Amino acid sequence: MRKLVTLLYFQVIVAIIIGILIGHFYPSLGVQLKPLGDGFIKLIKMVVAPLIFCSIVLGIAGMEDVKKIGKVGMKALLYFQLSTMVAMLLGVMVINLLKPGDGMHVDASSLDTTEVAGYITQSKEQGGVKDFLLNIIPENVFGALSSGNLLQVLFFAVLFGYGLSKIGARAEPATRVMQSFLDGLFAVIKMIMRVAPIGAMGAMGFTIGRYGISSLSSLGMLMVAFYFTCLLYVFLALGLILKYYGISVFKLVRYIKEELLVVLGTSSSESVLPAIMQKLERMGCSRPVVRLAVPTGYSFNLDGTTIYLTMAAIFLAQALDMPMSLGEQLFLLFVLTITSNGAAGVTGSGFIILAATLPVVGHMPVESVALIFGIDRFMSEARALTNLVGNTAATLVVARWENELDMEQLKSELG
Repeated sequence: MRKLVTLLYFQVIVAIIIGILIGHFYPSLGVQLKPLGDGFIKLIKMVVAPLIFCSIVLGIAGMEDVKKIGKVGMKALLYFQLSTMVAMLLGVMVINLLKPGDGMHVDASSLDTTEVAGYITQSKEQGGVKDFLLNIIPENVFGALSSGNLLQVLFFAVLFGYGLSKIGARAEPATRVMQSFLDGLFAVIKMIMRVAPIGAMGAMGFTIGRYGISSLSSLGMLMVAFYFTCLLYVFLALGLILKYYGISVFKLVRYIKEELLVVLGTSSSESVLPAIMQKLERMGCSRPVVRLAVPTGYSFNLDGTTIYLTMAAIFLAQALDMPMSLGEQLFLLFVLTITSNGAAGVTGSGFIILAATLPVVGHMPVESVALIFGIDRFMSEARALTNLVGNTAATLVVARWENELDMEQLKSELG
């Protein structure tokens, strides 16, 4: 029993239950717990940008064959786009079959947009494809690191890592220093993870206390449809892909259960980024592939987020009696393959990207996002969990493609 109490996943489970009870029975106290969850996420975000930078630089610089860098990167991006398209198609199928928004007959002009005004403003600042592409290039490196803009950090890290790989032995002093810095970051993260249960309790207490459960029953069908689609994607789509390569998705989910529980409590897949990278290496993935594929996936492989964006947009069209034609839905998928890639670098990303996408794909007023604001927080857990499993599976697949996955070690770890 004493050993069980010391396990992080057990502590997180207990903390989540306590948070739910506090939020339900003492909602005002639950709302006041918000700083605990926010503080934990800020602690994690504090180290995410430098960790991703060092990981990618060392991963690229550590590849003996320079041509392999581009090869692994292109294969990873190809897989990300294909998996994202599968995720969105599943979302379209489920939302059109269940039609949770039909019959609501919501008048957009009657919605209270006070709480979403900030998101709508930010969505208008997102700009088009040209602005998105130009924004990938940072004004300066330190600004990108300090702001935590993951796309900008990725861009410079790839260039810098490739530059180090080109100068050969002269790069060794820089890589040694960076490796020591990265080891120090992992030590810091181990300390931060000790307070993960407190962060999970605070985040869950706030969610239940602020929004309640019974008040969300009218939008419950959308939540059920979304969670069902996420499960379908993980255990059917990813399950079939992994099975093709001799990997059981059920064993994989069980192996990363501790990380999944932390994500469940904090609604952020970033909170377990270092831990999942270490576990992938223990599963037999080569370090360079892990350090290149995982951080890149955090910006370009947001499967849960794309499922949410697709289903939310079509749900709003149903609720407002402004149905989208098949052509408009296909155009929605095309736009989301572009706009969703920027989600990782934006706070409140899913909601902001949704508000930015609506005016592009149809005739719905952007203010209609206020309709789902109350349940957005409840769906963020499923988004983050699906993103995490999707990126873990993607790294295993890319490593298998490159013969950089030790299958014997994988079977031993998962077994």
